[in-house]
Amino acid sequence: MSRTLTVGQLIHQLQTLDYDQPVFLAINPDWPFAHRISQVVTVADGPSTVVYIAENGQEGYLPLAVRTELAWS
Repeated sequence: MSRTLTVGQLIHQLQTLDYDQPVFLAINPDWPFAHRISQVVTVADGPSTVVYIAENGQEGYLPLAVRTELAWS
């Protein structure tokens, strides 16, 4: 199931976590690597605005526990 996450939904999921925890992007189940985040930008897209989170390099393989939680194993 694919759906677009909103800023509000992302904030809701992150708000209870420790603000000092590192955060990575899990990109692709066929190549399960963790990627660093560099910045967040917003761009006008017609009548709405879209938020993009930029990738900033590969950190390494995703741990098995992460792949399992994402059902990528």
